[in-house]
Amino acid sequence: MATALEMTPEEWRKFKPEKRIGTRFAESNHLEDRRAKAVGVAKEASLLLRQKYGAKRVVVFGSIAKTKAFSASSDIDLAAWGIAPDKFFSAVAAVIGLSPDFKIDLVEPDTCREAMRDSIQKHGIEI
Repeated sequence: MATALEMTPEEWRKFKPEKRIGTRFAESNHLEDRRAKAVGVAKEASLLLRQKYGAKRVVVFGSIAKTKAFSASSDIDLAAWGIAPDKFFSAVAAVIGLSPDFKIDLVEPDTCREAMRDSIQKHGIEI
């Protein structure tokens, strides 16, 4: 696209900056709403994991924990401590069924890769 000084009169007549600004604003609001919904689902999952599966601590991590990294395709990443090994896969099944709008991943921090565990500890948010 040409700069303002390089635009022809015809290009100036067609130029509607407010349309582009409005679109970006609408996309931004949509992402804020989607992230708020994701946080709500994460809190619901945390409550379920604590009450039904005995989780002692639940942390959200990944893009949902970083406002600027959240996108329209972001999922919900959770780490839970204290779930008995024989109940873990039931807990996974329970949380992935909470919302059709989000893919939900649940990890057991004590058994995941060290780099992931370090990232969860450093950047995760307890919910």
